[in-house]
Amino acid sequence: MRAEHLGATLPPLLIAAERVAATVAQGVHGRRRVGPGETFWQYRAYHPGDTPNSIDWRQSAKSDRVFIREREWEAAQTVSLWCDHSPSMHYASDKNLPEKFDRAALLTLATASLLVRGAEYISLLGSAAKPSTGRAALLRMTSELDAGNTDEQSGLPPQADLPRYADLLWVSDFLNPLADIEARAQTLAAAGVRATLVQILDPAEADLPFKGHVHFEGLEGEAELNVGKANSLRQPYAQRLQERQAALIELTGRLGWSFQVHHTNAPPQTALMRLYQTLAWRTSASNR
Repeated sequence: MRAEHLGATLPPLLIAAERVAATVAQGVHGRRRVGPGETFWQYRAYHPGDTPNSIDWRQSAKSDRVFIREREWEAAQTVSLWCDHSPSMHYASDKNLPEKFDRAALLTLATASLLVRGAEYISLLGSAAKPSTGRAALLRMTSELDAGNTDEQSGLPPQADLPRYADLLWVSDFLNPLADIEARAQTLAAAGVRATLVQILDPAEADLPFKGHVHFEGLEGEAELNVGKANSLRQPYAQRLQERQAALIELTGRLGWSFQVHHTNAPPQTALMRLYQTLAWRTSASNR
């Protein structure tokens, strides 16, 4: 009865995010990495340069090989997350599809849930709350996502002081001016921030399936547009979208960041798996 009561009081977004995270958690290995600590992690073969006191002589005596006993890095990392809440994110081309913001918030919170499972610290970029971990951190982030953010009209992460080599998850449709995106990315990269960008698109934004006469309305103050043959726009639109994504790939590659695209008609689990593995690999690589 108590479990049912607690479940009924949880925000639907958090319930959905934890279900997605629970599915993905079975296939990921976490952000574990070698480093100072007391917890045994694994044995590996001796390599030239390893110190004698790192050799596990008991394990080595069982075979003709020399083994090193590795311990797990126990210093928790902090990952900042940011989800675009600008008007263009509140779009769905079909009643059976989620709005882009709903899917972005789901992926953001599901990622946070996986990080908390690994005892990592999380924070929503722009929040006044300090980074923390555990159930309370997830509940607070859910509330903050529902409330929006202080810079929601720009579609860009707010200016914030982040520690050098901090990890940032940046989830958006990235349809705002490319120059603005690059300027904010350059500022973050100059501070040593390592970011993972996830572009959320509705399937109609991906392939522009409209035909005949269509009346387009802008979500962020753009002028309305009446098109007699909407299908004539499909090829130039596809080219513009490819150019935008190519520019984002070039930008993130130049900064040593990562970029991926997710459509709202695709399962969130696939995007979450790739996203979490990217974060895990980056942290592991930085501690080698």
